[in-house]
Amino acid sequence: RTKVGAPVIEAAANLKVVGRAGVGVDNIDLAAAQRRGVIVVNAPTATTVAVAEHTLALLFALMRHIPRADATMKAGLWEKKSLVGEEVRGKTLGVIGMGQIGSAVAWRAAALGMDVLGYDPYLDAETLLQRGAQPVDLDELFARADVISLHVPLTPETRDLINGQSIARMKRGVRLICAARGGVLDETALLHALESGQVAGAALDVFATEPPGLTALVAHPKVIATPHIGAQTAEAQVRAAQDIAQEVLAALRGEKLRWRVV
Repeated sequence: RTKVGAPVIEAAANLKVVGRAGVGVDNIDLAAAQRRGVIVVNAPTATTVAVAEHTLALLFALMRHIPRADATMKAGLWEKKSLVGEEVRGKTLGVIGMGQIGSAVAWRAAALGMDVLGYDPYLDAETLLQRGAQPVDLDELFARADVISLHVPLTPETRDLINGQSIARMKRGVRLICAARGGVLDETALLHALESGQVAGAALDVFATEPPGLTALVAHPKVIATPHIGAQTAEAQVRAAQDIAQEVLAALRGEKLRWRVV
């Protein structure tokens, strides 16, 4: 993604507004924008459905070994007996971050018959219930969840939120899904947990460094990796473009903004 750092913001004397065609603004130096009086807006609802659907696709791929099944078939093999999966119905999903995308995942998972736990330090219990999840703290979520899905922005508070210590508190054999930001998950700790069996599998759409190259984590047989395509649907890209264009135009006109970040 394009980085809009302090040097760019400070060098652009006529800059009035920066628009992010999506949710995350960790690629924009917000402090520098605020110092210069530059407005930053995003389009937080445009990609909600796309990312939620991709999260569920990763969930099914993990539970039913779909990538490995496809790869063995293309290799001319018929490994039916080694590809016994698990149903999602009756499993417990822990959603960390119950914003637009997290709540969309929660509702869809509940419709599949999953028990959904939700954690979000910025939302009260009533709001979490309204968004389709049983409110719990992180310790309870780690202890109960069969699958954990991350839907938090990358901030100083969330960087390496999932690390060696937090993984050790999870149910043994947990599965992890991350379609949020790579930096919220300690990739070295995850690799160790995959090797030890503490984590049975992981599906990752985002990485600390993108593109990550063929790292040990990407190449691991218990990992499903996709190249940050959660928002890559035709429909989401059109919505994002339209939403951010309207928001930038409103900012330049001095009109009321729906999604002002700073």
